[in-house]
This record gives sequence, C-alpha cells and structure tokens, in this order.
Amino acid sequence: MRTKRAESKERNRRALLDAAFQVVSRDGYRARLEEIAERADLTTGAIYSLFGSKNGLVVALVTDYLRPHYEEIEQAVPAGLDLLEAVDAFARHYRRSCDAPEALSGLSLQITLLDMAMHDPELGSQLAASVRTQEDQLVGLFAGRTHNGSVVTSHQARRLVIALRALFVGLSQGVILGLAHGADEQYFADAACALASGAG
Repeated sequence: MRTKRAESKERNRRALLDAAFQVVSRDGYRARLEEIAERADLTTGAIYSLFGSKNGLVVALVTDYLRPHYEEIEQAVPAGLDLLEAVDAFARHYRRSCDAPEALSGLSLQITLLDMAMHDPELGSQLAASVRTQEDQLVGLFAGRTHNGSVVTSHQARRLVIALRALFVGLSQGVILGLAHGADEQYFADAACALASGAG
C-alpha cells in the first residue's frame, strides 16, 4: 500500500513538473497554477501538497531540469585528466549540447526564469541557491586535478566554474540563436582552456 502511494506521488510530481515546464516556458511569471494543474490532470491542491507553493514548484522544475545535464557532464569528464584536459572535455560536451533537439526550449526556459527572478526577488534568491548547489558538483569535478605542477584548490575551482558558466552561457546563446557562426567544439575548448590556464 505504501509503495503504491509513493508511486502515485511520484507520478503526480512528474506530471506537474512536465506541465510546469510547458506553461512556465511560455508564460513566465504569469504562469497560472490552475493551468499547470489542469494540464497534469490534478488540482492546485496537489501543487501545494507536493511543492508548497508556486515558487517551490519553479525551483523543483529548475533542479529537475539541471540534474541530468550535470550527470552527463560528470560522465563526459572522467577522473584522471589534468585540469586543462578536463576543461577541454567539459567545453566539447557543452558545445554538443547546443545542437540537441531540446536546446532551444532550454534557452527559452533560461530566459523566462531570469525574467521571473527579476519580478520576484524571493524566487530569484531560491533559484540562485538551487543553481549554486548544482555548481558545487562542477567545483568537485575540477578541484584536486593537476595544473602547472600543482593541485587545483576548491577556491580556484569555484572561480573557474563561475567564469566557465558565464562564457558558456553567452556562447551557447549565440550558437542556438545563430549568432556565433564558427563557434564549434574547438572554439569552445580553446576559449575555455584559455580561461583555465589563467585560473588562480
């Protein structure tokens, strides 16, 4: 009985997250809980029960959306590489993700979430905390690797991750929107490794 209840709860959670992705991507901060619930064949009460609030649903949506990307990154950047090799592998993986079928809808969601965060500072703070949690995985991915005869510290890795995120967000937007012609895997890798070479 408990197993069935847990399965039902997870089904409802999944249905609401999928519906929220569609509605939030389209409507941003104007997204209505009633439409999200209706698309999921549930009630708004289910949203409050599972996520606590509209903001809770949006934060869960971001975590759900980012999790597989960070898991793929960990697979694309194996242990045993030095820092520049790891950054090269990460950059190439990131560039390939720009060609994925869902890249445009992902970019639309990113822009929508920025707009929502500007309209709701509390949500912005919650989203930032969620993204920082995911970024901690990247810090762990780069910290401890060798570079120029020394080992990369957590502090150095965090500074690098912040810089790489800014670089890749800008480049990937250009690629997806057709504004960065010639920004292929090698371009991403060269730009990222130039950043990493000066990490300190």
